[in-house]
Amino acid sequence: MISNSIQEAVDQVIRSRRSLRAFLNTPVAHEDIQAILSIAARAPSGTNTQPWKVYVLTGNSLQNLSSKIMAVHNNPDIAKSHTEEYKYYPVEWRSPYIDRRRKVGWDLYSLLGLGRDNKAGMHAQHGRNYQFFDAPVGLIFTIDRVMEQGSWLDYGMFLQNIMLAARARGLDTCPQAAFTQFHSIISEELALLAEEMVVCGMSMGYADMSKIENSLQTERAEVNTFAKFFD
Repeated sequence: MISNSIQEAVDQVIRSRRSLRAFLNTPVAHEDIQAILSIAARAPSGTNTQPWKVYVLTGNSLQNLSSKIMAVHNNPDIAKSHTEEYKYYPVEWRSPYIDRRRKVGWDLYSLLGLGRDNKAGMHAQHGRNYQFFDAPVGLIFTIDRVMEQGSWLDYGMFLQNIMLAARARGLDTCPQAAFTQFHSIISEELALLAEEMVVCGMSMGYADMSKIENSLQTERAEVNTFAKFFD
C-alpha cells in the first residue's frame, strides 16, 4: 500500500520536471549520476531487452564534443550536409500538433526577446543545445540498429526515469533530439560502434533559475481531450 505522502512526493517530482535551458556550472557528483542511471534502468522493456546505452560526458569530453558540433553548426554550408538518421517529427504537420509546437517555440523566443526576423538570434539559441545549455553533465543515448519500434517505446520510459530520478535529487534536465543531426560527429568523437544509432542527447545539472528562459511554463491538455472512459 502506497502512503499518501509517497504519492504526493511522486506527483510533485513529475509536476516539477521541466525541460530547462540554462544551468549552473556546479558539478554533479559521479555517485549521483551513477544512482540516477541505476534506478532509471528499472524501466520496463519488452522481454527485458534493456535497449539503452548511455555515454556520460563531463569536463573535457563534454567541451570537446560541444566545440566540434558548434564549429559545424555555425558553418551553414557544412551543417546542411548533416542530417538526422531518423525522423523525430512528422513530415506533414497538422493541428493540434503544429499549434502546440509553434506556441512553445514563440513563447520561448518571446521570453528571450527574439522576434521572428531575428534569424541570427534564433540560430544562436538553437546552438545552445550543442553547448548542453552550460550543464556540467551531457548524456548521449544510443540504440542498436537491429532494435525495432517497440524498443524505442521502452527507451522513452528509460529517459523519463532518468529525468524523474534526477529531479528527485534536486537536479534538472533537458532531453534534446537536436543532437541527432550531428550523429556522425558524435559517432567519431565517442568511437561508437557501426551498429549504434544516436537516439538523443540530454543536459543534466543544477538549473540557473536567474535565467529568463527557465521561467517558461508549457501547457498540457486536459485529460478529457485525450482520454475516453468506458464503463
